[in-house]
Amino acid sequence: MALVGLPALLFALITWQVVAHGPLLRPDSRLSSALVHPDRFSELLSDLGNVQVAVPVLVLVIAYVARRGRATGTDRWWLPPTAAAVLMALVPAIIVPLKDWTARPGTPVVPPAVGYFPSGHTATAAIAYGSATLLLLPWLTSAAARGTAVTVCAVLVLGVSYGLVRRGYHWPLDVVASWCLATVLLTSLRLLLSRSTRRSSSGTPSSRTGPS
Repeated sequence: MALVGLPALLFALITWQVVAHGPLLRPDSRLSSALVHPDRFSELLSDLGNVQVAVPVLVLVIAYVARRGRATGTDRWWLPPTAAAVLMALVPAIIVPLKDWTARPGTPVVPPAVGYFPSGHTATAAIAYGSATLLLLPWLTSAAARGTAVTVCAVLVLGVSYGLVRRGYHWPLDVVASWCLATVLLTSLRLLLSRSTRRSSSGTPSSRTGPS
């Protein structure tokens, strides 16, 4: 429960500071000034969080896992892909109202506007790549393959996060808040998938494979 409670509490704290223009924004601004250095590389990293890049990766993994699950006669094979798709659809439904409500201005590097908190690109990357990893893990047979999948996911999300701050598209706290939100959502997905796996392996008959 700590993987849900602590990130949720931190997200609430950061959101409160943003809405109330609290003292936490001062070190956030200083850190941003120290890190911002717009260049092509940071822009390319941030682009990995675009919907057009991250979501198709998740769609391909959803299709692969659904096909494998159905082909092997896995009980409730449709649940993990459906849960991941629903979670991805929830991201804009959560992020957009928060952006409108907090109305946080952007960094000095971007044109004057509001709606930068929390970071939509970070949340998109974390949920898309994180969900894809959670879907793939049960189908990876070796510890090395599973470790590689988790590492690639972490590198992608951290790369997007770094690129967004380095390019000046977001304040650091915008990114951290999206990490917290994504942790809560991905932990919920992992719990759902683990319960589904336990039910599938507890002896539920499959129409293709017979009794377990």
